[in-house]
Amino acid sequence: MFPDNGRVELPIVDVAERFGRFARDEAPGRSHRYAQWASGIAADAVVQRVLARIPATHRQPPLVFAVTRMLGSGEPDFAEWREWLLSHADAVVAECGRRSLQTNEPLRCAALLPALSRIAGPIALLEVGASAGLCLYPDRYSYRYSGIAGTLALDPASGPSTVVLECEVRGRRMPEVAVPEIVWRAGIDLHPLDPAAPDTAAWLSGLVWPGETGRARRVVDALAIAAADPPVMVAGDAADLLAEVAASAPAEATLVIQTPGVLAHVPWSGRRRVIDRARAAGRWLTIDAPGLHDGWTAPIDPATWPGGFAVALDGQVEAAADPLGGWWSFRDASEWRPSAEGIGG
Repeated sequence: MFPDNGRVELPIVDVAERFGRFARDEAPGRSHRYAQWASGIAADAVVQRVLARIPATHRQPPLVFAVTRMLGSGEPDFAEWREWLLSHADAVVAECGRRSLQTNEPLRCAALLPALSRIAGPIALLEVGASAGLCLYPDRYSYRYSGIAGTLALDPASGPSTVVLECEVRGRRMPEVAVPEIVWRAGIDLHPLDPAAPDTAAWLSGLVWPGETGRARRVVDALAIAAADPPVMVAGDAADLLAEVAASAPAEATLVIQTPGVLAHVPWSGRRRVIDRARAAGRWLTIDAPGLHDGWTAPIDPATWPGGFAVALDGQVEAAADPLGGWWSFRDASEWRPSAEGIGG
């Protein structure tokens, strides 16, 4: 399974480790098929060698799997998927090299809205890693928060939206939310997507994991909202461009720079630069894994963290949330739902 000299090929080890972690920690509960594929890859040196040919920055499991489905693998069990991959290895490697993981989940707006609601408007909203800009329209979506404290419904001033974001509140009280007044919206992305382009809808829908019901429809409906009023989109490295793009925001608005789930795809050194530039330019709003960077104003104690990602404004962690926005909880431990109720951290 390894070269005759007995040395383990480092890229192969990287592939095995990454896909093994995905199978163990990320896919369960979201996609049985992706968990099965990733588990198979983690134990298959032949497949690992194929995937090691893909640059590491384009080798994320959801990206690899989406590319194979786009190229025609379907969603079979691992044995059949493996056979298909080995027959189309060159095409998969080439296509992954051209693509980026641009998961554009508008549901993240439900996790960000409680913090965004505390910022005085009007707001100029700038997103790093914006993809097609679907998280730049928190004022155009409807929200439905529900939990043991009851339910909270919020709609745009114009009435209920075609995109309804449902979020479970894990705690004893609801967040305080309001429709933000957004007067300018812009995004920076290495390869920004046109929300009106048919291939954008096809690609973003293809990034939805098998088994995630309703998500593809939500993405398509949000694309229609973005296409009707497109944001300013700038192609390039945010660490280099952020100050320039921020300077074009209207002076009378409060500039908010959001980085929802994107910093994980930025190398460590660039991650620090993006955070520094965001905080220098305006208010910084993010949702990230607690250990992803050191941009928090105070350390996060893993022993008391309820799980999920951290939602923070200007580095101050205010809540825990599902990485894609499906649930939200106050950071204050007294507000978390007790585990005896079945849903606690």
